[in-house]
Amino acid sequence: MTKSELIAYLAEQNPHLYQRDVERIVTTIFDEIAAALARGDRVELRGFGAFSVKHRESRTGRNPRTGEAVQVAAKRVPYFKTGKQLREMINS
Repeated sequence: MTKSELIAYLAEQNPHLYQRDVERIVTTIFDEIAAALARGDRVELRGFGAFSVKHRESRTGRNPRTGEAVQVAAKRVPYFKTGKQLREMINS
């Protein structure tokens, strides 16, 4: 499901809301999750899962084309861990 499909579905399920309002709500939620992760905070949505940021140390990698050693810089990457209810729903 894409973001636009999610917005269309939510607008269909909530006919009392304008589609532009649903779009603003969804965009605000995603923006707030991204902002919290950028600050290094953890975002937990009970029953769904938790978003967090993990730190990856710098390392020496290889260029797959030439086999030459390349230094890969340290970075922070987003991480998602599913919640118990979501895992159970998927596996049932």
